[in-house]
Amino acid sequence: MKPEQSSEDKTHFGYKDVDKNQKESLVADVFHSVAAKYDIMNDVMSFGIHRLWKRFTIDASNVRPGQKVLDLAGGTGDLTRKFSQIVGDTGQVVLADINDSMIKVGREKLHNLGAVGNIEYVQANAQALPFAENTFDLVTIAFGLRNVTDKDEALRSIYRVLKPGGRLLVLEFSKPEQEWLNKAYDFYSFKILPEMGGLIANDKDSYQYLSESIRMHPNQETLKGMMENAGFDQVDYTNLTGGIVALHKGFKF
Repeated sequence: MKPEQSSEDKTHFGYKDVDKNQKESLVADVFHSVAAKYDIMNDVMSFGIHRLWKRFTIDASNVRPGQKVLDLAGGTGDLTRKFSQIVGDTGQVVLADINDSMIKVGREKLHNLGAVGNIEYVQANAQALPFAENTFDLVTIAFGLRNVTDKDEALRSIYRVLKPGGRLLVLEFSKPEQEWLNKAYDFYSFKILPEMGGLIANDKDSYQYLSESIRMHPNQETLKGMMENAGFDQVDYTNLTGGIVALHKGFKF
């Protein structure tokens, strides 16, 4: 007989309970599948609003020329491209993602756009970042934290690689503020979005998982507490689009 597993050995993959050591590969399969259509689906499923959310994040970063930025779970490089323009030739942006398919799509996209000089690409797990302590002025993670197996460990890892005075920005789907919006969002997420994923990306199941993963992600106040427990100071958040998305900010002092 196999020894009975404790709840500490389990985590969620969408609404399913899975072994912690399985989640990384399951999430990898999702993003290998959707990588080629990722940008198209972002535009379609958010009606283009994701660009405004990312613009708000960039404006909140206060990044300056010469600084070093880690775009964690950077995917196809929307934030990386803008940060590379801001930090200039004397700065650096590292696009890090656990999924090599997403990195390949991002590298090709940014190369075609001419953004290559100050960008480095690293395949990395957010829970064990392969960088020295006090390396980055800014770390961003946009729509990636909910896919991490151990979010507390990832936040501690991010804290370690930030410089004193550096900041973390977490842009993530969250909990709508109004009940009517929450109900409408549920209907869209579970009735419409997976069907769109099937039609556009030929992958209904992956977008069903993405909808479920959003619901399993900590709400605004819970994530704020998690960031504070990881050591971050002056943690705050701003709700966007009625709380469908929230931008959390915290500092390392």
